[in-house]
Amino acid sequence: MPTPERLPSIVIVGRPNVGKSTLFNAITGQRRAIVGDEPGITRDRIYGEAVHRGRRFEVIDTGGIIPDEAELIPAEILKQARVALESAAHVIFVVDGRSEITGIDRELAAMLRRLGKPVALAVNKIDVASREVLAHEFHALGFEHLFPISAEHHQGIDEMLDHVTAGFSAAEAAGVEPGTRRIKVAIIGRPNVGKSTLLNALTGQERSIVTPIPGTTRDAVDETVVREGVEYVFVDTAGIRRKGKTKLMAEKLSVVMARRHIRMANVALLVLDATEGVLGHDATVAGYAAEEGRSLILAVNKWDAVEKPDKKAFIRKIRDELKFLDYAPVAFVSARAGRGIDALYPLIRRCYEAASQRVTTGELNRFVESLRIEPPIKIYYVTQPSVRPPTFVLFTDRAGQLHFSAERHLVNRLREQFGFEGTPVVVKVKPRGRRG
Repeated sequence: MPTPERLPSIVIVGRPNVGKSTLFNAITGQRRAIVGDEPGITRDRIYGEAVHRGRRFEVIDTGGIIPDEAELIPAEILKQARVALESAAHVIFVVDGRSEITGIDRELAAMLRRLGKPVALAVNKIDVASREVLAHEFHALGFEHLFPISAEHHQGIDEMLDHVTAGFSAAEAAGVEPGTRRIKVAIIGRPNVGKSTLLNALTGQERSIVTPIPGTTRDAVDETVVREGVEYVFVDTAGIRRKGKTKLMAEKLSVVMARRHIRMANVALLVLDATEGVLGHDATVAGYAAEEGRSLILAVNKWDAVEKPDKKAFIRKIRDELKFLDYAPVAFVSARAGRGIDALYPLIRRCYEAASQRVTTGELNRFVESLRIEPPIKIYYVTQPSVRPPTFVLFTDRAGQLHFSAERHLVNRLREQFGFEGTPVVVKVKPRGRRG
């Protein structure tokens, strides 16, 4: 397959809390980046796509940059921003129009001038005409193209994008080949189990910030990999904490965003820490994916760091602690060392295909004839109205749900007969003659 031609990219940069994420959301038309008043909320670079006057392009929201900052997180943010800037077609440098030019603004301006990329200076938070005169003071930063905007109120953005996208082609950009299957995978787990490291290993590049500090990832970042005709879109969600224990606003929002990305995904990859075993919070996180009916794979990370590795014993522990996930396959990996990573791709594909499987009415009728359920219930016929997750409706001689043990027996028989690896199976009961 030929390598798909990348969309031209616009990179949004600026010091913390000047409105970069709000501008990203305004341009892309989606609430993808977390927005709030707490400085430094965006740490990773966040990708989105947008179209302006028929010109399609990629938008990248970088973390709030603090040049030459000694702290680990800001240094990683700067590193991530530089990766994005190297491939940028145009840069939007955002400053706060309500404040004076800061030293960090001047340092960033100098860095961007050295980079040699086209730069549009977006003077943000200019939401009334009387403030436009203040915007022109920012010409002192040395950029010719200055645009007073209000990202929050969507003012001035079209004029800025007219300039920024002027050199972009209005023709449809090349993407993956038509008909390519697309599987969206949410990488989930509690903080610091190695989700970002796993994303980097899967995609072969440093895409998420990886540090030993728990909860480093707050936003969700994604990356696309095409393998053997399948397009895998990996989303590294922020480390999920229980809502009651997320004191900072950004962490609370991260839980909401992570659950949203699970909802939008086809397959969830739950990362467990082999050195810590299975904890109660792992079950909580897995429960989110199960509630949404998503296919699930248990990726036991840091397996190379276990002193006396025993896969069979670890799987028994998983099955004991996570009884409701008896259908989820287990993969042992070391994201940092890159071990076991390649085996995840066919596993993801099989789980997606299992969740998408539809059983014919004839097969289901033959299945019902061989079915024996206790306590006895007469099943007239079974239909499968939907997939992802596979959902079956039993038309019976009585109303109400099956007894728990009977439902479990039925689901196990469906798995034995038809597979359904890695996916929940939903069973509903209706008395014959009822519609809807």
